[in-house]
Amino acid sequence: MNPVVLELRHVECEGPAAYLPVLEQYAQVHTVRLWRDPVPAALDYAAVVVMGGPMGVADVATVPWLGEEIAYLRAAVAAGIPVWGVCLGAQLLAAALGADVRTGPVPEVGVCEVELAHASAADPVWGELPATFPVLQWHADTFDLPAGATLLASSRAYPNQVFRHGSSYGVQFHLEADAGQLADWLAIDEYRASLEAALGPGSADVVAAELRSVQPETLAHATAVMKRWLETYVV
Repeated sequence: MNPVVLELRHVECEGPAAYLPVLEQYAQVHTVRLWRDPVPAALDYAAVVVMGGPMGVADVATVPWLGEEIAYLRAAVAAGIPVWGVCLGAQLLAAALGADVRTGPVPEVGVCEVELAHASAADPVWGELPATFPVLQWHADTFDLPAGATLLASSRAYPNQVFRHGSSYGVQFHLEADAGQLADWLAIDEYRASLEAALGPGSADVVAAELRSVQPETLAHATAVMKRWLETYVV
C-alpha cells in the first residue's frame, strides 16, 4: 500500500497543481481543507504538504486554526515527518520552527529569478537545478531562517526563499503554479486587485504572459524537486 501524504489547504484555489501528479504517483494524498475541516489530531502520515493562501501567520487571532496548524507542524517535524511548505506553508513551517515571520518592506509579486545558495550543491532535492531559474512569486510576508536550517535559495528582494530543516523544506515561491492555476487566482477580484496594487493596472495580464513563457521550465523543476523529495525522504 502506498504511503499517505497529508495536504493542508488554506483556500480551494491554491492546491498542489504541478506537484499533485508526482505526489499521486508515489502516495495517496489526503487533503484537509482547513477553513472547514479540523486540523488532524494524529501524526500518522508519511509526509505533510502545506500549501499557500491569502492569510498570514499574524492572522492567528482571527483565523484560530492557524495556531493549531503551526502546533501540528511543530509536532510533525519533532516526530521526523517530512514537511513541504509552499509560500504561506513555508512561513507556517518557519513559525513552527521558532523563526520570526513578518510583513516585508514591499510585496514580491510576479515572475522573477531566484538563485541557489552554495549549500544547495550538496542538497539531495535542489542540488541538480540550475544556478538561477524563474519562479512565480506572490507574497508580502517573509521569515527569518529557522535555527538549524540551511538556506538553499534567495531572490534579490528576499534572501530566504528555500530552506531545509532535516527532511523538511520551506519554499517561498510557487514553482508548482501553471498558467491555469494563475488564471483561477486572477478570476478572484481580491487576488487580481492585490496583484495590481503591487505592480500597477494591467499587470495581471503581463504576469500571466510571463508565466506562460517560463512554464515549461518551472513545471519541469517542480516535478523534479517533488520527485527527489519523495524518493529521498518519504518512500
